[in-house]
Amino acid sequence: MDLNLRRLEYFAAVADELNFGRAAERLHVAQPVLSRQVAILERELGVVLFERSTRGTELTDAGRSLLPDARSLLQSAAAMQRRARHAARGVERLTLGFMPGLVVTPIVQGLRVAHPDVEVDMLRTTWDDQVDTILDGRVDLGLVRMPVAARGIRVESLFREERLAILPADHPLAEASRLGVDDLAALDLLQSPDAVPEWRDARRRLGLPTGRTTGHPRDVEVKLERVAAGHGVAVLPASTARFYTRPDIAVRAVAGLGPSEVALAWSSHRESTALRTAIETARELRASLTTEQILSDE
Repeated sequence: MDLNLRRLEYFAAVADELNFGRAAERLHVAQPVLSRQVAILERELGVVLFERSTRGTELTDAGRSLLPDARSLLQSAAAMQRRARHAARGVERLTLGFMPGLVVTPIVQGLRVAHPDVEVDMLRTTWDDQVDTILDGRVDLGLVRMPVAARGIRVESLFREERLAILPADHPLAEASRLGVDDLAALDLLQSPDAVPEWRDARRRLGLPTGRTTGHPRDVEVKLERVAAGHGVAVLPASTARFYTRPDIAVRAVAGLGPSEVALAWSSHRESTALRTAIETARELRASLTTEQILSDE
């Protein structure tokens, strides 16, 4: 049986939305077309992927099992298309991804010296897409913040840095001489508790709800706006926290917060001389790959 990538794309969209109407809008197709294509996929696979009832749409066990493989196939197909287009131009292209607070300029400079014929581009990533951009071919080598799912990619640790709390400048805790995780636990966390397990554990010890795991702002700038408005606290790596200096927020060290680990990540299926050079350059210059270094040099 030949799997149809478009049907897998439809399946993944419905799995994301758990609503055929919203998935159809997102895909810009009519809902009956979407429903028909998902039904054909179910017949081809010989399984039921969704259960629909008055309570809504839910993935079946078979659907949950298929979803990671479907995403992997779609990302691999997208990566293949991008690389084919670049190859057709006769020019090798390498894109470096980086999370907020990290910089890839030293790697770019090393590549330009070693491989002047290679086009080098950069892409700022987020917690949500730092791995997806590698799997779908938008990024060849990424500076990522751990933890990440290692399926389909190679990951190599580079360094660690402390994490800091971001508070409203007028909050009483901003004036405290020393902060602990339990102090932060009294505040709402403006990011997923999965990103700050110390906060979640402290809330559990204190008998407080641990908060929602989704629906948080993705961008650092939006998090900081909400902190400044008094909506809660954010925890950021030191290089990110100190780069976004502003008078209406306070940056404070917190006893009990573990470090942020920065790693290199690249596709398990990607191999080129330029990529190897980029990896070697990152290893050699790891100390200069954060905005902390830029600020200390000023």
